[in-house]
Amino acid sequence: MTVHFIGAGPGAPNLITLRGRDLIAASPVCLYAGSLVPEELLAHCPAGARIVNTAPLSLDEIIEEIQAAHAADQDVVRLHSGDLSVWSAVGEQTRRLRALEIPYTITPGVPAFAAAAASLGQELTLPGVAQSVVLTRTSGRASAMPDNETLANFAQTGATLAIHLSVHNLASVVASLVPYYGSDCPVAIVWRASWPDEKIIRGRLATIEALAANTLQRTALILVGPVLESQDFQESALYAVGYDRRFRPQSADSPFANLPDEEGRDG
Repeated sequence: MTVHFIGAGPGAPNLITLRGRDLIAASPVCLYAGSLVPEELLAHCPAGARIVNTAPLSLDEIIEEIQAAHAADQDVVRLHSGDLSVWSAVGEQTRRLRALEIPYTITPGVPAFAAAAASLGQELTLPGVAQSVVLTRTSGRASAMPDNETLANFAQTGATLAIHLSVHNLASVVASLVPYYGSDCPVAIVWRASWPDEKIIRGRLATIEALAANTLQRTALILVGPVLESQDFQESALYAVGYDRRFRPQSADSPFANLPDEEGRDG
């Protein structure tokens, strides 16, 4: 018996990995976060599967469901939205399972920030503009932020910020960022990225509060940074004519000229 934690993706039911889909189809028990995971994914469950919406359950009750399946030698899929590596509450569940000696696996999913960038038709890192993306949030009732993990500290880097779980704190977000990015810095808020009712609001730090007023309450991602509008960025050297690389050595004297095919592929 194994518990399979699966990142179910940002919302669109076809944005789940093939591995995730196949594990759902092979597991007689499915625990899913019903407030965020689309019910269409449950169509992959096998006939007769026990399907439990964990939205109203406590952590203890979720673990009890898993223990019952373990006693019956039944595999479990545990569906969470997005990807499991951030803000998924998987850490506290796997800690319990390790203590109970119940085996588990983790299958990654499409994260919300990637889905939001796709909806915007946007790369979040551009040469000469930004080469880092900071995934962060503001303090909430469920989890406080460590003292040094402030928006102001991250903003000093000039990186692209992907601010999760914070649209309800939009005024505070803007106030924290304006001193570093300037009031004219572009902002995009993507609500329910990849869902049929997805909504996108574009603006600037000076205008985004008014544009988003009384419209977006949760499940929205705030993206901030010059990359959102930059059009005059330099092109990457990777595909430039004359750039010497493993797949395209430029001369017989190139250090890459005689490398076997199994050499590294990092360009």
